[in-house]
Amino acid sequence: MKAQIDRDGCIACGLCAETCPDVFSMAADGLAEAIDGDVPAAAESAAVEAQDGCPVSVITVG
Repeated sequence: MKAQIDRDGCIACGLCAETCPDVFSMAADGLAEAIDGDVPAAAESAAVEAQDGCPVSVITVG
């Protein structure tokens, strides 16, 4: 499973980083970013929760 963020649409609300800090963080420019590589198995549920909770639907987990 991998996570991606369309940073062009990100509004920097921080919900993803709060919901799943093992996968998402806030970059120096203030926008969210996803870790490179596979989502750790223990973080899969939280990553999907972050995807579902994103107010602008820019997160893809799969």
